[in-house]
Amino acid sequence: MKSEAIIADLNPRQAEAVLHTEGPLLVLAGAGSGKTRVITRRIAYLIGHCGVPPWNILAVTFTNKAAGEMKRRVADLLGQSGSEPGPRDSGSVWVGTFHSTCVRILRKHGAALGIKSSFVIYDDGDQVSLMRDCLRAQGLSERSLNPRAVLSRISRAKNELLSAEEYTLQANDRMEERTAKLYLMYQERLDGLQALDFDDLLMATVRLFEQHPEALAAYQDLWRYILVDEYQDTNHAQYRLVHLLANRYGNLCVVGDDDQSIYRWRGADLNNILDFERDHTGCAVIRLEQNYRSTQQILQGAGGVVAHNYGRKGKTLWTENEAGDPIVLYRALDETDEALFAARTIRGRVVDDGTGYDDYAIFYRTNAQSRVLEEALRQALIPYVIVGGLRFYERKEIKDLLAYLRWVVNPADSVSFKRLVNAPTRGIGPATMAKLELLATQEKTTIWEACRRAVQEKLLNTKQLAAMEALLRLVEEVRAKTAVIPISDLIAELITGSGYAEELERERTPEAESRLENLKELVTAAQEFAERNADGGLPAFLDSVALIGDLDEYAEGRGAVTLMTLHTAKGLEFDTVFMVGLEEGIFPHAFAMPDERELEEERRLCYVGMTRARRRLFLTSARQRRLYGNRSF
Repeated sequence: MKSEAIIADLNPRQAEAVLHTEGPLLVLAGAGSGKTRVITRRIAYLIGHCGVPPWNILAVTFTNKAAGEMKRRVADLLGQSGSEPGPRDSGSVWVGTFHSTCVRILRKHGAALGIKSSFVIYDDGDQVSLMRDCLRAQGLSERSLNPRAVLSRISRAKNELLSAEEYTLQANDRMEERTAKLYLMYQERLDGLQALDFDDLLMATVRLFEQHPEALAAYQDLWRYILVDEYQDTNHAQYRLVHLLANRYGNLCVVGDDDQSIYRWRGADLNNILDFERDHTGCAVIRLEQNYRSTQQILQGAGGVVAHNYGRKGKTLWTENEAGDPIVLYRALDETDEALFAARTIRGRVVDDGTGYDDYAIFYRTNAQSRVLEEALRQALIPYVIVGGLRFYERKEIKDLLAYLRWVVNPADSVSFKRLVNAPTRGIGPATMAKLELLATQEKTTIWEACRRAVQEKLLNTKQLAAMEALLRLVEEVRAKTAVIPISDLIAELITGSGYAEELERERTPEAESRLENLKELVTAAQEFAERNADGGLPAFLDSVALIGDLDEYAEGRGAVTLMTLHTAKGLEFDTVFMVGLEEGIFPHAFAMPDERELEEERRLCYVGMTRARRRLFLTSARQRRLYGNRSF
């Protein structure tokens, strides 16, 4: 294949990145600058023009979708099948995620570390289950130490390549010492089960290469040309893995954008891309600054935000696209006005311009913000779909609290009881549940009465008895207040009285924080329902929620407005984008305000959101906002 054909439709900087094949190369690819095209053309050039065997090329990215797209494009360019065989097959480049690449390596060479080739990979649920076993074995309760919180700390340690033994040596407070003991037991049990978690895949591969130089040499010789996409998102373990593999031949090309590094909370280290030149003597740097996606107005606005950051390489995006419409700033009266503005604007443009609903997207900082947006879109009969998350009333924590409310209203609702009885955990297992249901059936009574009898006759063990007594007392107290206090107060009492909030607060993870925010937003929803329905009580509120679920199905298909968090939006693009909630404390998020590094990440997140827009961008805020049950000004 002639090089002219490969680079024919590339701009000068893109072509330079494709043709620079030897030695370390940092490609700083701005948003919408065609980085995937550069990566795939570079692979095609290495194979088709330079004569590099396909199996000597490793291309690594972060998602299976991105890996699949790369394989498809390379296959189209080279006229090959794009299949994914092993390293001895000459028909394909090795393209995959970090984790899938490590799995392949460990299946073949893991025995050197005592890992059988038949090892299983534990997902999040498996890990939580195993950690619960570890907590019980050490005489610890989930109330004193949340399993997800422990796993989060262990994950951070593994990302830093700290073994359980190394973490133990570094532990310097009571929490770290507890975590260290659990880490040791958790890892011992994983090993005994011949199981690896996702962090182990990276950590074990690095350990394999560090402890067994012959294995490292084999893969260094195999993968003489290495390409890494989204390099700004790599953590320390991934950084170490890449540099071990590239150390022999030095043909390492990393592609990324320091201005789009938004996963620090997940372990990503921005310094990996900022320090690439320091780590690689003689490194070439190519900036892809021509944007093919957005208008000049949008690029200028986005660039103005991220320009305030100090931790960046620096680049200026430009485009040959039209200047476009000015960015619209809308200051709403409150969150409802903000949502109605978005819905009204979308409907008006669809009618006037003939655009489709799928040309529009609404981005927000936290999932809890979606509720009022969903309600505004439903009222306007605008179909929508939430990407990267469930609709507000379909989220686990919301369904759990609604189950409490339904059991308050209907003591015979055994389905709701089964959902709430272990939310949070009360130690009521399947066997006990079966016993309670059998009792209700035999006595021809409700599940509520069966629970009362089980308590009175002490049919449960001591721990279960105490938990069930507390649960029945809570529900009775709330039931007695349903006609006296607002629905929002009933919900707030259930959130705290059930121990649900306490459990999430102990977890101390971003996921737990988001779930707690969603519960507080449910309080807001109840407040707004009461304002709209002065005579509506708890049953009416539950009816309204149930109807929302029934009407949501039509929004699942195509031709719908897309709702998503800003983190989820990365890598996507839309003709028109609304970014809502641009207020201090929401976006930028409250936790970022005292920390300059966190504030810079919030700016990068804003930049990512703005550069998703092709033609029009709306930035909205509210003079006052009720979120998480509180009114802010």
